[in-house]
Amino acid sequence: MNDQLVSMITQLVMEKMEKTTEGQAPEVITTRTEEPLIKFYDTAATKGATELAKPMSTTSEPLIQLYQQGTPQQAHIAPATFEQPLNVAVPIKPFQFEADTLTDSIQAAKKHTPARIGVGRAGTRPKTKTWLKFRLDHAAAVDAVYGEVTEDLLQKIDVFQVTTKVTDKEEYITRPDLGRRLSDEAKSLIQQKCKQQPKVQIIISNGLSASAIEENVQDVYLALQQSLSNLNIDIGTTFYIDKGRVALMDEIGELLQAEVIVYLIGERPGLVSAESMSAYLCYKPRIGTVEAERMVISNIHKGGIPPLEAGAYLGTIVQKILHYEASGVELVAKEG
Repeated sequence: MNDQLVSMITQLVMEKMEKTTEGQAPEVITTRTEEPLIKFYDTAATKGATELAKPMSTTSEPLIQLYQQGTPQQAHIAPATFEQPLNVAVPIKPFQFEADTLTDSIQAAKKHTPARIGVGRAGTRPKTKTWLKFRLDHAAAVDAVYGEVTEDLLQKIDVFQVTTKVTDKEEYITRPDLGRRLSDEAKSLIQQKCKQQPKVQIIISNGLSASAIEENVQDVYLALQQSLSNLNIDIGTTFYIDKGRVALMDEIGELLQAEVIVYLIGERPGLVSAESMSAYLCYKPRIGTVEAERMVISNIHKGGIPPLEAGAYLGTIVQKILHYEASGVELVAKEG
């Protein structure tokens, strides 16, 4: 706005104020005939009030309105409807990980090993699916070590229980030597209940995996009994040892003077399986027997050697040991 227009508006306003004070009717001062960009309204709507631009409308309007060039456009607002219910039932889909795209060579390799190959990565970290599976397998391994074989299972296979010099799980893990020796009460109970000088003495222990015994020992033991019976091989009195180690078979061999001992024991759990069981065999084990004289059938579980098949196979191994009167490296040498 230039100085001349400001001066003219000021002069007109002053004249109007003088006439109002003298009781005369106010005159409408129109400076422009076109619609202004900004409208000013006096909120005191009284008859005879000062008005600039145009009279105030009876409808409620804002004190200041801004218009762009052209016709103002109204925003389209969709009317609210209540025809559809708010709580529409949505079917729940189970969560699924996205399928991994593996090369033909990786897919072929995965068919021959349970190892964690071809799992991929998300940046520098393992994928969520791989990490959760790892945590699950690790938890299963911990449960296998610290778990216990149930009394129901021992009753099903009709065996009594003895203990070693170990007092608890922590001592069993940190003191393997104590797991290789029977407690005094166990020695007395074994001499009292077990048959002396049997051809084959079967013993069972949870070892480092109670889960392995729970899942496999019943099928292995019954199949082994049947196999030895068919081969007309005498079996001693089977019993269960809590927290036993492999070399414990030497002390039991001294006590019972058995020709062959078959030791069914839970293996150290891994991240592939926490339910794997082993069967150790030895010809006339005594205190001082070296590891080269033992032999083992390991990886007995549903993902490895089937328990029933393992039990039947152990019978043929026992027959071979009795025939050659040797086990371990010596048996291999005599066979060859």
